[in-house]
Amino acid sequence: MCGRTACALGADRIRRACVYRDNHGRIRQPEWRDADKYSPSYNKSPQSNSPVLVSRRHFEKDADSSERVIAAMRWGLVPAWFRDDDPSKMQYKTSNCRSDTMMEKLSYKGPLIKGKRCVVLADGFYEWQQHNGKKQPYFIYFPQPKQEMADGKDDDEEWKGWRLLTMAGIFDCWEPPDGGDALYTYTIITVDASKGLSAIHNRMPAILDGDEAIRKWLDFTEETKVSTSSKMMLDWVKNKSPKKEEDDLPRWSSQFIQIAAPKRTSAALMQQWLKKEEGDPCAKKPKTQ
Repeated sequence: MCGRTACALGADRIRRACVYRDNHGRIRQPEWRDADKYSPSYNKSPQSNSPVLVSRRHFEKDADSSERVIAAMRWGLVPAWFRDDDPSKMQYKTSNCRSDTMMEKLSYKGPLIKGKRCVVLADGFYEWQQHNGKKQPYFIYFPQPKQEMADGKDDDEEWKGWRLLTMAGIFDCWEPPDGGDALYTYTIITVDASKGLSAIHNRMPAILDGDEAIRKWLDFTEETKVSTSSKMMLDWVKNKSPKKEEDDLPRWSSQFIQIAAPKRTSAALMQQWLKKEEGDPCAKKPKTQ
């Protein structure tokens, strides 16, 4: 599962960290939608707004489906068919959805079939391991470049800052029955934990490692409206995520860092880094500017 994330980069740095190539080979930076609704935080919980990547075609029908935008969406999917006037009155949790049961649940099946796929962006996510009645927090993130990360000196073609964790998700758009602003919300798809993480928890987010995996997940076509095609995409994202292999280091090599028990401030939880086991690189704190 995934119940807390960290996303401490400012809006402009997130945009530069998401540089990609479109179908014409052009280097692009995704534009923001509702950037004012996003606030950096070391402790993102359900119901808070987080940045997600989506195809521009979801907002502009004539746009190239390979073009990406970053949207600030609320964590916890509210299906379009929800008829109450207050989305917070939903009686079940939708912050995560299991990949193996998505097609059985109306809340998730509808958006998936319609191609409403997104990539949830974060520095990493928190997980708590239960042991002898106590909970030990861990922070899981992509391995970072060994070279020193640049401080504000990145260009369009190469981002040298913190590598964002990219998780597969789906989103939907809910409109109040009596009129008002539309609400965009998302859920994170979870799969069986990889071997390296299974000791902490039996579930983990479906990870999209690399731009090609992100492109394939986001670039939808009319074929995604067919249930069988949606099922194929679910099978694909499960296969792209780390499996329980013999190797202790899955292909994406996510590191998990043991940290001290959380204190009252959310920043303190992220700042208390400890060195990994001997031979592993030290953890680095994400830049916040």
